[in-house]
Amino acid sequence: MSYPTHFKKLFCEPEYEAARILQALAALSHCIYLQNNGKARIAFLAERYCVQQNHQHFYFQKTALDQYELSPTQLDLTAHLGALEDADTAPFCSVMGFVSYDAAAQQHINMQSRPQPSIFLGQFKSYLQQETDGWYFYSSDDAATQIFDFILNLYTQSTIIEQFQLSQKCQARWNFTDYQRAFQHVQDYIVAGDCYQINLTQEFSAEAQGQLLETAAQFWQLTNAPYAGYLRIGDFEILSCSPELFIDFEENRKITTKPIKGTMPRYGDPELDRQSKQQLSESKKDQAENVMIVDLLRNDLSVYAETGSVKTPKLFNIESFNQVHHMVSEVTATLKAEMNPFDVLMSALPGGSITGAPKIRAMQIIDELEGAARGAYCGSMGYFDADGTGSWNILIRSIQKYQQNVSLWAGGGVTIASVCEAEYQECFDKVSAILDLLNCWYKPAQ
Repeated sequence: MSYPTHFKKLFCEPEYEAARILQALAALSHCIYLQNNGKARIAFLAERYCVQQNHQHFYFQKTALDQYELSPTQLDLTAHLGALEDADTAPFCSVMGFVSYDAAAQQHINMQSRPQPSIFLGQFKSYLQQETDGWYFYSSDDAATQIFDFILNLYTQSTIIEQFQLSQKCQARWNFTDYQRAFQHVQDYIVAGDCYQINLTQEFSAEAQGQLLETAAQFWQLTNAPYAGYLRIGDFEILSCSPELFIDFEENRKITTKPIKGTMPRYGDPELDRQSKQQLSESKKDQAENVMIVDLLRNDLSVYAETGSVKTPKLFNIESFNQVHHMVSEVTATLKAEMNPFDVLMSALPGGSITGAPKIRAMQIIDELEGAARGAYCGSMGYFDADGTGSWNILIRSIQKYQQNVSLWAGGGVTIASVCEAEYQECFDKVSAILDLLNCWYKPAQ
């Protein structure tokens, strides 16, 4: 569905990369970039936005270009989604942002959280969109021409951002003994009947100066991730190299989720790579993990879906990415007419593929065993357009930076059939290339 555009103008040529444009916008108070399976969008200068931090919500209203004041009342950014009667007169706007794992899980359980923004949602009337012949500026703002000139001026200036540099190498929070201890606790919970599967993950962390944005182009080139993204609000950044879709909200109220469960490494040798892929395809253990999460998601979506509309058109597909092969299934449904898409998103978060089953008990066990709050990791970043269509990823293979702290995470689903050494190695199969690249920015003190 398309809406009337008050203003559309070519911003720059197609060869300009998102990272270059984002660096030009680094002086702004916030911006967000989303790459949703080939559809790229960069948004800035939100009309209004909400930030949640330390369990408090703060609402801001734009008063001038990149100037905001705190709103004394709550601003509902999402009430209109999917409820428009006349598409020809619909507002041309998007809601874009992220919801952290912490914020999503806290809907269901009491748990720790990282002292950083846990939700950012902005309502945008202006953004850049990549098309075949270049990046175009779209806006329905009354000041669209002024905004275009302002953004173009930033772009044509020589923007210099603070150099990114690690003051220590990014290292795992756990050694093998630590992981083994947590793994055994999971096995004990499974035997006791508390759960069937736990997505046990570990943190890799470091201290750093400068903007994480400086690393973005190299990370996106390394991973070629279909659900990449970047978000900055103040001194908080998320750099997403995610391969995983959480939910696509499509026309006619159709929704699609594609959970990932099952991983094998890629190899430079074509025969070894083929064998690795075939091993994953035939793995009964990975199929069992995958179908547990498919069943969980089918159950989650059935609450909001028309009776009989929940389907599983793809089961145990193997998709290959730059560093790993993944086992990916697909669940589809049709939302009930009265359902608000944002409410569905929030209710379904956090995704079953990154918690375990049953979900609530899995989240409690994760909070007990992992030893650190996940923050944005395993949350979701995405957008909604005014008609309720949109796309939201799962924030895996993603780096977060708040002030001087940098972290990324990795893990996998642990079941009764899991082998500790293999699960531990899977963490590194998933992030070793990202970790190696990140550590290129480490400069030892002279």
